[in-house]
Amino acid sequence: MIKVVNLNKEYKSGVKALSDINLHIKKGEFVYIVGESGAGKSTLVKILLKEEVPTSGEIYLNNINITNVSNRRIPYIRRNLGVVFQDFRLLHNKTVYENIAFAMEILGSDPKEIRRRVPIVLNRVDLGRKASSFPDQLSGGEQQRVSIARSIVNNPPILLADEPTGNLDPDNSLQIMKILNDINTRGTTVIMATHAKEIVDSLRRRVIQLKNGVIIRDQKRGGYDE
Repeated sequence: MIKVVNLNKEYKSGVKALSDINLHIKKGEFVYIVGESGAGKSTLVKILLKEEVPTSGEIYLNNINITNVSNRRIPYIRRNLGVVFQDFRLLHNKTVYENIAFAMEILGSDPKEIRRRVPIVLNRVDLGRKASSFPDQLSGGEQQRVSIARSIVNNPPILLADEPTGNLDPDNSLQIMKILNDINTRGTTVIMATHAKEIVDSLRRRVIQLKNGVIIRDQKRGGYDE
């Protein structure tokens, strides 16, 4: 599914964000990427999203080398990736329904399919009654659930979640994790960057731990700092 080989990222400032990263994530896995702030978690996610370019190394998606693809091909690669961000990144001038529909519209989906699909994913995140609300009328937890619905509406095989509970209280964080676990149970590969120790310890999955840009642990069903 995803293979990273000898990946390095050094910024022009001289900061080395990632050093010799090697990992293989299989279809259907749920993987935590953990580490303190500055460990390299977000840099790795951005490289997988093709938002950052590695200094050296290779990235494979479904056995296809995507390391140095042209900008023209990046939108096609991203069709395989749903993304959930810490800050939600919703369009505040659009309703909940319109935010999710927009993710399908930019891929040229048929309007009939959009009308069928959007209510389904809204119900999966328990927000069917909020379809006509605007983001500013929602709580933080509800906004993150909209973000998740938007990320899965096109049925991507991989979901990348970058600190998805970072701005949420414990109760909302737990609800978000239940949704992500359900998405994974249905077959989607989930990769979640987080520093939330209590979440990693309570819902144990594979843990890849970074420190100063280096993988120091890759453990099946591990805790945060075992």
